[in-house]
Amino acid sequence: MAFIDEIKVHVRAGRGGDGVVRWRHEKGKEFAGASGGNGGKGGDVYVLGSRDLSILARYRNIKEFKAENGGEGMKDSCHGKNGLDLDIAVPVGSIIKNEESGYLIEIVRDGERKLILSGGRGGLGNEHFKSSLNTTPKQSTSGDPGEEADFTIELQLIAEAGLIGLPNAGKSSLLNVLTKAKAKVGSYAFTTLEPNLGEMYGLILADIPGLIEGASGGKGLGHKFLRHIRRTKTLLHCISLEEEDIKSVYKIVRGELKAYSGELWKKPEIIILTKTDLVDEITLKKRIKIAEKLSDKVYTVSILDDDSVKDFKDALTTILSKI
Repeated sequence: MAFIDEIKVHVRAGRGGDGVVRWRHEKGKEFAGASGGNGGKGGDVYVLGSRDLSILARYRNIKEFKAENGGEGMKDSCHGKNGLDLDIAVPVGSIIKNEESGYLIEIVRDGERKLILSGGRGGLGNEHFKSSLNTTPKQSTSGDPGEEADFTIELQLIAEAGLIGLPNAGKSSLLNVLTKAKAKVGSYAFTTLEPNLGEMYGLILADIPGLIEGASGGKGLGHKFLRHIRRTKTLLHCISLEEEDIKSVYKIVRGELKAYSGELWKKPEIIILTKTDLVDEITLKKRIKIAEKLSDKVYTVSILDDDSVKDFKDALTTILSKI
């Protein structure tokens, strides 16, 4: 499942309705006094958590969201209708930033609802100004404008495990055989330009775009890669056995994690040596020994070997269910 992971939009809360000047007319009492009602409150704007992680794609061509304005006050002391609130559905894992104030809101649960802008207060009708000294008020006030602001909505994935590694390490292919995902694969680097998701026995796995040296400074896909693994619980560090020096490859990725965030660097990690079908048995054993000095959890897999895929899938399910 590919998706848009960041949008910028302008959002307006509803304007309050205007108060009105009205006079009560009753049988036998033609001029019974002021009866202009207050205007209704403008609609508020909320963000609402959704499990649909591709929902930002629906907003691709939307530049502005606006809640409903409050209704104008009415005669006979009737209050104007309050404007309807607006819920903007965002994927679970979204960070919503008010660009002017810098205020951040995080949505981490399905159905979680948080206020981001308040609607304007309704204006006052002439009945509000009636008093013993002002028995026939002719004044009313306009409704207040609602709050408005520019927002950036950024998705940071929430997944049990994130597949990381250098480009062409076999992450997308592995995701496809472990889940029912249909991530794009190819024999060239950077086939994954956006994260892909898959479900394995109810556990969410994320295939993250390939990392290169210097990504923490913005090279390659840079921060686009790194921000998506901040909320994954476990890192699945894929190293292709096409690489002759797996220790150096491992250190490149680990170095970028540490440079970007000490929090990422400390996450639980599993090393997965991929493409075992491309090396002989002796080479495989040597590289496993090297990997075991780097991590206490090392697995090997080839997407062409159903048995190795099943063994790894079972082991991974057990590990992730305990985290």
